[in-house]
Amino acid sequence: MGRTGRVLLALVMVVVGAGVGAPGARAVVGGEVVAPPSWMVAVTSPGMLLRPSGQFCGGTLVKGDKVVTAAHCVSALRLTPWLVRGIFGRADLKGKDGESVSVKSIWVHPGFRETKFGDDDVEHNDVAVLTLSKSVNRTTLPVIEPGSAYPAGDSAQVFGWGGTAEGNTSNTRLRTASLPIAADSTCASAYGSSFDASTMVCAGTPQADTCQYDSGGPLVLAGKLAGLTSWARGCARAGFPGVYTRLAALTLPL
Repeated sequence: MGRTGRVLLALVMVVVGAGVGAPGARAVVGGEVVAPPSWMVAVTSPGMLLRPSGQFCGGTLVKGDKVVTAAHCVSALRLTPWLVRGIFGRADLKGKDGESVSVKSIWVHPGFRETKFGDDDVEHNDVAVLTLSKSVNRTTLPVIEPGSAYPAGDSAQVFGWGGTAEGNTSNTRLRTASLPIAADSTCASAYGSSFDASTMVCAGTPQADTCQYDSGGPLVLAGKLAGLTSWARGCARAGFPGVYTRLAALTLPL
């Protein structure tokens, strides 16, 4: 099982198109409930009927009208951006609080593609940029500088409304967890040639990870958006850390 809830695809297609998903376990797996940072975004759609608020992925506000998320979350919605909304300031998806803003366009990395690691989807160049219908007056999170390093062992932070354990996707509250960056060699040992160190980075342990419906959410390293929840084998499985988009290696139209 990867970080993508493919059941979303069928549901959003009822209203015309979508993909989705991501990691998490025991509170984003090993995390705690937190108030939404100003830049944290719930990526939603009215066609996502299984989830409160229609949430299916996470995102990060990096400019007043720009939200960065995973390509696999929205690639099927490029021609129907009006089906996507970003919700800010909603700690619990069951609530009605916060600010909801429509999306007017979706950019997906031209190199985005999917392969397989056994039965799991592997996401390559997994990044997209949502342009909102209006600029929002909120603090943004800076994107990591091109070429920056991801030192093994450094602590990163993840956020998401996803499952708190593999197969348990009933969580609706935003959670965060701290987890260590894994060495590229560790990730290559786990995933073989499916892991591309040039555009992917691994993080997490059996005690801290991301999970279903966390996809596209931020991996924050040294106060900057360094990665996006992308894919993995299950959630918080020993020997299989979560795989994140290595944003320092990719150019975004911001």
